[in-house]
Amino acid sequence: MSNPICLRATYDASVLKDDMSTGNGLGADMEAAIRMNASAVAIQCFIGGAGEARSLETLCRAVDAGERYGIPVLGVTAVGKEMARTTQYFLLATRILAELGSSFVKTYYCDDFEKVVAACPVPIVIAGGKKLPEDEALTMAYRAISDGARGVDMGRNIFQSEHPAAMCQAVAKIVHEKYTDKEAFQFYQELAFGTK
Repeated sequence: MSNPICLRATYDASVLKDDMSTGNGLGADMEAAIRMNASAVAIQCFIGGAGEARSLETLCRAVDAGERYGIPVLGVTAVGKEMARTTQYFLLATRILAELGSSFVKTYYCDDFEKVVAACPVPIVIAGGKKLPEDEALTMAYRAISDGARGVDMGRNIFQSEHPAAMCQAVAKIVHEKYTDKEAFQFYQELAFGTK
């Protein structure tokens, strides 16, 4: 029986400095992803930044290997300090990742997010981004799902919450049960603090 937990093996295609001789290491190859029973692999891509060409080449190689083994590839729009976080940027970056073969794309929530979703021919999940208060993180998740995102990939907004299990379940209520942000926050409070 396969493991019901969705593992993600990550190819780290990051370039730590403008010097192209650093970074660009693989966190795991496709065979390692298979051994870990991963449901998908993720590739960070730096559209418009240092390391763009290498990260896109890594994405294409992963897509080819993923197709051989039947493992989907998540294209991730990596945003460095020097990169714009605009609707126009995310429209371009998500479309490039999809057209290079990503099965689905992870990006950040932005203004006019519904335009980003409409322009991308594969499903989009949002990144959680910086740590927000729980109600604000749930509102972001709700707006993203309402605007067409298929899921949420949150890290610090769950793990740095005072009550991570409750926060994870509240996000799941938005994604899977169509809760509003207010309903999800109330659910979070009831789990976390036992309040009604």
